[in-house]
Amino acid sequence: MKITIRVSALVYPTEIEEKVREAITNLFPVELQIRDFGTPQLYGEGDLESLRLLHRRLREERILDTARNILIKGISGDTTQFRLNKQVAFAGKLNFPAGVESLGSIFVEISAGDEDSLLRIIDWLVPETIDGKPVGEIEL
Repeated sequence: MKITIRVSALVYPTEIEEKVREAITNLFPVELQIRDFGTPQLYGEGDLESLRLLHRRLREERILDTARNILIKGISGDTTQFRLNKQVAFAGKLNFPAGVESLGSIFVEISAGDEDSLLRIIDWLVPETIDGKPVGEIEL
């Protein structure tokens, strides 16, 4: 199963690049590059291993239902997209912002070779629950 994770965040003039870098790597252990299209952006790619920390944090914070809804709503073909709050990620926590954030967000894209593979990744990352507890965990 071919899985590609892409993460990025803009670095605004009021922010310190190293803090934005830390916010991303607190959740996604990927090598980040800086790109500049007017506003600098930190960007990195990874694979399934890059999701293992997120997998653990979702369970520790007990937000599987919320995360599952967001990942499913973000599906387009064999890809899902979602955003995470930069400031909360800097503290090593998760928060899915409801709207546009003044300092921007961490953008995450998970792609698989096909839609069935993507759904399997989502089931692994954020399984269905009953009373907040996973119905069944799968291994990838």
